[in-house]
Amino acid sequence: MGPGREFQSNRKKFWMVTGVLITLFVWPWAGVRAANNSTATATLDEPSADKVQEIVQKFARKETEFRRARELYNYEQTVRIQTLDYGSHVDGEYQMVTDVTFGRDNQRIEKVVYAPQSTLERIQLTKEDLDDIVHLNPFVLTSEDLPKYNIKYVGHEKLDELTAFAFDIAPREMVGEERYFEGRIWVDDQDYQIVKTRGRPVYNLTKRTKNQRFPNFETWREQVDGKYWFPTYTRADDNLQFPDGQTVHIREIVTYKKYKQFRSDVKITYGDTVNEPEKKKNP
Repeated sequence: MGPGREFQSNRKKFWMVTGVLITLFVWPWAGVRAANNSTATATLDEPSADKVQEIVQKFARKETEFRRARELYNYEQTVRIQTLDYGSHVDGEYQMVTDVTFGRDNQRIEKVVYAPQSTLERIQLTKEDLDDIVHLNPFVLTSEDLPKYNIKYVGHEKLDELTAFAFDIAPREMVGEERYFEGRIWVDDQDYQIVKTRGRPVYNLTKRTKNQRFPNFETWREQVDGKYWFPTYTRADDNLQFPDGQTVHIREIVTYKKYKQFRSDVKITYGDTVNEPEKKKNP
């Protein structure tokens, strides 16, 4: 996701962000816990090849329902993007806080509530950057999108307090100007929903995008209302190497919080009939 930037000359909360967020931005984030090394091994049962295919189909169905469910919620989105010099000193910053709602026909409506003047000078944010924040950072792999991707099972892993199935994802082919995700996802082995994403955007180069560069990113999800795993935190920290030889160190944080359901007339279920879970208070 994020800065395509052109160079200018319990199970509800299982992530705890390390001190990086606080030290970089003096921005406390108590409701999310960063995963321990996600490649750590654990003695977990490995599914058969047939079971893996069943898992893929199952989590894709749940991701389809998740996408619908998220359009029933208002939330606050905060974006902060910084450039850093060689001494890790912040020399430019972009911030925006937006209240996000969904209107008729699930149209996304954004109301900017805080947007100080950007001081970025060495990069220029592009339409692709902003689109990635909306679509690629909170990556969703629905049943409809499955045919677009090659999916490789990696293993059954312990992910902090969770256990999850890990999959490597890459587009089968890139069509037109569509943007795709390439990287790894972790799927909770009980709820069959994506709980973590790590990767980067990939796309066909065009005249408009050939000089743009985008960082690798990680996105974590958190359980909301006891049933939906919604994205809550995205982080990127990368060196963008531009065609003219310039390298720019960027850091980016996107948070999605204050989820509140505003449309209760639609009931979302995940295919099978389930008992209504005990209500949990939103963070």
